[in-house]
Amino acid sequence: MSKLLEHKKALVTGASRGIGKAVSDRFIAEGAEVWGISANEPPDLGERVSASGGMFHWLGADLSKLDLLESRIEGVLKESGGFDILVNNAGITRDNLSFRMTLEDFRAVLDVNLSAAFMCARVIGRDMIRRRSGSIINMSSVVGIHGNGGQANYAASKAGLIGLTKSLARETASRNVRVNAIAPGFIATDMTAALPPEAKEKMLEQIPLKRLGEGSDIANAALFLAGDLSAYITGQVLSVDGGMFI
Repeated sequence: MSKLLEHKKALVTGASRGIGKAVSDRFIAEGAEVWGISANEPPDLGERVSASGGMFHWLGADLSKLDLLESRIEGVLKESGGFDILVNNAGITRDNLSFRMTLEDFRAVLDVNLSAAFMCARVIGRDMIRRRSGSIINMSSVVGIHGNGGQANYAASKAGLIGLTKSLARETASRNVRVNAIAPGFIATDMTAALPPEAKEKMLEQIPLKRLGEGSDIANAALFLAGDLSAYITGQVLSVDGGMFI
């Protein structure tokens, strides 16, 4: 039985842990060769490369260094021979109330979460257009749709990704390149694991399915958007949030 992403090549940013790691592992399980980008080397890099049979490659790149990013992406593009899938997943937070947030913290979040995604999409998307095939997936958030107190910079960056997604989708559709976004809700991560029980209960009260999402839930959505099962879908935002905003 053939795998859903057999013979495909994918570039995933923020692939060292969390959602990015889950997406990378899911893609590899479905036959894709994955290049993962992160500022820090994954602590289990050797194990991941070995477990993937050499189908996972790591590229160290600080996505906040926008002046260096384009050349790094062009380099991995040349090394790989071209990508069928791009997942813009890397993201950071610098939470604070808007009236206390520094301009430096506002800009830092937009640089990594939005500007770096634009630059990756510009380089990789240009090659996809030339080859008339490809899928770009931008990792937004329910916060980008509904906002959240104390996260004006993060919400702005994730809302910006939605606008970027829809604009790129219009620009690339005639060349058979699809661009979609995923908006995760509350996902189980190292951060949520450290929350006190009462905070977790408040989170669960907002979720009709009564559980936090797992990295695998987002990875499955990314798998759908990456492959041929979604060949007639572009410019869309897929909320994976347990029904938070029904």
